[in-house]
Amino acid sequence: MSEYETRDNSGAIFKNDRKEQENQPDYKGSARVGGIDYWVSVWLKTSQNGVKFMSTAYTAKDAQAAPAQAPKPDNMSMAELESDIPF
Repeated sequence: MSEYETRDNSGAIFKNDRKEQENQPDYKGSARVGGIDYWVSVWLKTSQNGVKFMSTAYTAKDAQAAPAQAPKPDNMSMAELESDIPF
């Protein structure tokens, strides 16, 4: 394992030296959680009360690894939707 390979449930974050716009992350890196590799983005922020914190976002590296979204009903009437509710 090289020094940059990620073990499960761990990762690494590095300062974003290519940040050009305010909305781009301050730090970037990657992590592996449950055997799935993610890109990690970190922003340094300050709350309205003046408390500094980090905000994070995770994006699956492999689009197939991202969880599937539930299918949306196609043109179902309200009666049809309500008939599927078990209570």
